[in-house]
Amino acid sequence: MNINRQDYAYSVLWNLLLITSGSLIYSLAIKGIALSHGFIPAGLFGISVLTQQLTGILDAGTWYIVYNIPMFVLAWTMIGRRFILYSLYAMLVTGLSYSLLPVTFTIHNELYAAVTCGAISGAGAGIVLRSLGSNGGIDVLAVICFQRYNVGIGRFYLIFNVFLFAICFLTRDADLVIASLIMAFVSANIVDQVLALFSERKLTLVISKKSEGIANEVLEKLKIGSTFLEGSGAVNKSPQRVLMTVINNIQLKRLEEIVFTLDPEALFIVENTFNVIGSSFSRRKLY
Repeated sequence: MNINRQDYAYSVLWNLLLITSGSLIYSLAIKGIALSHGFIPAGLFGISVLTQQLTGILDAGTWYIVYNIPMFVLAWTMIGRRFILYSLYAMLVTGLSYSLLPVTFTIHNELYAAVTCGAISGAGAGIVLRSLGSNGGIDVLAVICFQRYNVGIGRFYLIFNVFLFAICFLTRDADLVIASLIMAFVSANIVDQVLALFSERKLTLVISKKSEGIANEVLEKLKIGSTFLEGSGAVNKSPQRVLMTVINNIQLKRLEEIVFTLDPEALFIVENTFNVIGSSFSRRKLY
């Protein structure tokens, strides 16, 4: 049975692969670096640690489970059952790998450790979020805000953690809190970069007297469709067909070569696009 790239992104096997690999990477960073340096965990687990310290009852892991209950109720009502099941699997893999993996990275400098931990944990969290699930915790709120208000997931992480670490300044060592904040900042940015990976496209506009020939070459050599926009010159008012197409970074130079080989006088315009949904590109992500 043939399965195209868009359908594969929704397959159970692909999502389990993303969640498993991302959760393992995340656990390696937290246990191998953050734990040995005593960094304050970001997100809901950070709140769980603070709750344990303030109340003196239950451990942080138990509080984390308690705090996740309303999160998953919210996810059930606002996102969907599939999202919850994948997220539960992510939490299971993260918990088991954190408990079983005997790993410690020797990084003595606290700043280097914070940056490294943020980069690795952000990559792991981002890989999980490329699936149809999450790591639980504030990921649920981040996904809801992204779906409804287009608030970037990494940006949501950063805003949430700034408030969290502001509270931590009252109870923890300032140097440790600052290092933890650096870790959270790096992690939030890496999450956004991983989520944007392979999703960004280039929108190109070609103004040429040979636009039809260029369109045919693009279709034949790059296997990409194009759209003609009707325009006219501002000075001579002559009608002009503008060729519009959307491509990835790898194909950009090949397109440029096609355009200027056929018409050295062409005007070639390239614009960055944040996301392209539909047609042969990405399918709209539905949890």
